Amino acid sequence: MDHGPRTGNRVALTFDADMTDGMLQNLRTGRVKSYANLRIVDLLEREQIPATFFLTGKWVQRYPEVTRRLAGNPRFELANHTYGHEAFTGDCYDLPRVRATGMTDNVARTFRAIEPYGGRQTRYFRFPGLCHDAAALDALAPLGLTVVDGDVVSGDPFATAWEPLVRAVLDNVRPGSVVIMHVTEANARMTDEALPHILAGLRERGLVPATLSEVLAGA
Repeated sequence: MDHGPRTGNRVALTFDADMTDGMLQNLRTGRVKSYANLRIVDLLEREQIPATFFLTGKWVQRYPEVTRRLAGNPRFELANHTYGHEAFTGDCYDLPRVRATGMTDNVARTFRAIEPYGGRQTRYFRFPGLCHDAAALDALAPLGLTVVDGDVVSGDPFATAWEPLVRAVLDNVRPGSVVIMHVTEANARMTDEALPHILAGLRERGLVPATLSEVLAGA
């Protein structure tokens, strides 16, 4: 799925929570302070904005209290973004690649990591880098999930200014859109600065944030 029906006025704000072994090493050595942008969560909670979070299993294990906070908000949905943000195809942003024989278990393991936290859990799944092919889709078919890419890419990873993120979203968003952003603070430093302007722009366009389930309903 790239988007929902182009009717109505709802759009889905989705936030990926990446975590690789390299990122964990950055945290252990102190090179990076945090891959959990609580300012984003604070803003969404304060403004009572629905959102869907695509969580990696290793992010959940590194940030159990934040995961519990997300799960405890009835306006938030939880979805699956692999266990350690591995690539499911070759040549995918230099990400380490998961073995073909391990694809199914990788994603199932992530669902198991998220499950104990409760909340609004879904069977939505997003491939790292949006990289997938027929073999990857076949491997995940037994899990009964829905693969969600998105039609509005904010470009927030490693951005150095917030203004381009706002333009990328507001220039392309439409009813039914699925907006891709990140909650990984150190790798997406500008997202929390861009988000208030994105929300204001959506209001000006008469668009209303909703959960992914609500946006994809009827698709």
